[in-house]
Amino acid sequence: GWGGGGFRGCWLGGGPLVGGGFWALLLVVWVVFWGVVGGPYWLGILLALFATGALVTSLMERGQIALTLSKPLSRTQVLGGRVLGVWGAMLVLFTYLFVMVWLVMAFKSEIWNPRFLLTIGIVFGMFVTMYSVTTLVSVISGSTALALIVTYGVLFASLPLGAHSQLAPVLSPGLREVYLAAYHVLPKVPEVTGIVGRFTLRQEIPTWYPFLSSLGFGAV
Repeated sequence: GWGGGGFRGCWLGGGPLVGGGFWALLLVVWVVFWGVVGGPYWLGILLALFATGALVTSLMERGQIALTLSKPLSRTQVLGGRVLGVWGAMLVLFTYLFVMVWLVMAFKSEIWNPRFLLTIGIVFGMFVTMYSVTTLVSVISGSTALALIVTYGVLFASLPLGAHSQLAPVLSPGLREVYLAAYHVLPKVPEVTGIVGRFTLRQEIPTWYPFLSSLGFGAV
């Protein structure tokens, strides 16, 4: 556990941390880990979507599409290659950020929390889910602006859905059915934020349904 000898070390070359000193340090590390995970989860995904939103629609520009179709590749292969390239680039960036923060915190505090690194997969999975919306709208409309508006709309629409256990009982029967249907269908960004935090801090996760159903939305 967090309080075991495996996590007890020296702070900046000093003596071993005992009693309140260890727990104070542990609290600081937890807060930083939570902030670093929560920050990239929201800001990272929002900025990543903005930065990569035009990469699909650029394929359909007049000069670009003529050059692309002149190659012995199907449109599906071209689009798939572009999307896989975006995924790969973002996975590298997320990995670099999380690994660097983890190393700095670990060497400074001598508290090693490898579970922090496993949250890379969760954050990346949610980016892939939201980018699927961007890709679909881009292919249908050919508009980067519309694709980003719809993607951000889906993302922020999930905010009130995160309080479904409190809001659903007070809604009228008809509205409650629509609300719960939207909850089960749309990505559950706020609830996955809680999963990331609990996983990092070794807390019990009641259910993985918000994350798994969000991945299902992206796959569909």
